[in-house]
Parts: sequence; C-alpha cells; structure tokens
Amino acid sequence: MNWKRSLLLFLVMIILGGCATMPTGPSVTVLPGPGKPFEVFQSDDNACRQWAEQQIGESPEAAANKTLIAGAAIWTVVGAALGALIGSTYGHAGTGAAIGAGSGLVEGVMLSSGPAYATGWELQRRYDIAYQQCMFARGNQVPGSMWRSRRTYPVPPPPPPPGFSQGEPVPPPPDAYPPP
Repeated sequence: MNWKRSLLLFLVMIILGGCATMPTGPSVTVLPGPGKPFEVFQSDDNACRQWAEQQIGESPEAAANKTLIAGAAIWTVVGAALGALIGSTYGHAGTGAAIGAGSGLVEGVMLSSGPAYATGWELQRRYDIAYQQCMFARGNQVPGSMWRSRRTYPVPPPPPPPGFSQGEPVPPPPDAYPPP
C-alpha cells in the first residue's frame, strides 16, 4: 500500500512540475531615458507590456501549458490503446488500458516538456523584442552597443565631363595644376 501512495505522489509531482509557468513580463533590462521622470517611465512600461502582449497573441506560459497538455493527452490515449490491446491478449483489457493510460501520461509529460519549453521560450523572445521596440520608441534606453566608426571612406571621383567616351583619359580641370 505504501508503494502505491509513493507512485501516486510521484505522478502528481511530474504532472504539476510540467505545469510550471514562466515569468510574466519582460526578461530584458530597459532604463529610463535621460532626464525622464520615473513616473513617466512606469507609465511607458505598463503601456509597452500591454502592447507587447497584444503583439504575441497569448502569454508564453499559456502556450507552453497548451503544448504540454496536448502532448500528455495524446500519449495517454496512445498508452491506453496499447495497454488495452496487450491486456486483451491476457483477458484483462480494462486493467491493461488503465496501466497503459498511466504510462502514456507519464511518457507524454516527459516527451512534451521539451517542445513546451521551446514554445514558451520563443514567445517570450518575441515578447521581449516587442517590449524593447516600444520602450525605445518612447525614448527609453535599451541595452545594446554603439559602434563609432573611425574608418574614413575616400570621396568618389567626379563623373567625366560630357563629350568624352569611356576609353579616353579625362583631362584634368584647368585649375588643377599651377602655371610653371
């Protein structure tokens, strides 16, 4: 009886562990723009959080949970069918289906946790990008690097004067050389 209770507790922990949620909100740093009051920055933050959530359509944790639940449900049905098929050969189709459903549920949670995490991560990334774009457009500081180019580019030569063909050398302008 004790091992049944332990198995049940183990299955509940696996199922609840698969429903762990990701943090809501941005996972990037944005700072107020120079001279911007903090109250204005907070209102920008709230508006940009709402805008970013509208851009991705649903929260990352909801998408991850949908993926996890769908995978667990599919594998539970597959496990129940296989368990019933194997159990029917021994005359215990119901018991086989129950064992197969439990095994399929555990397998489904384990196999679906990777794709569920990837789905949530991708939506979180899209959320962060939309949030940063909004905050930058409102004049806030977004992390990044500024590169100052010290390279100078040569000025292109002037076009040849009209009347010269491509093969002929272009004569210098009259002021180019001082008189000898």
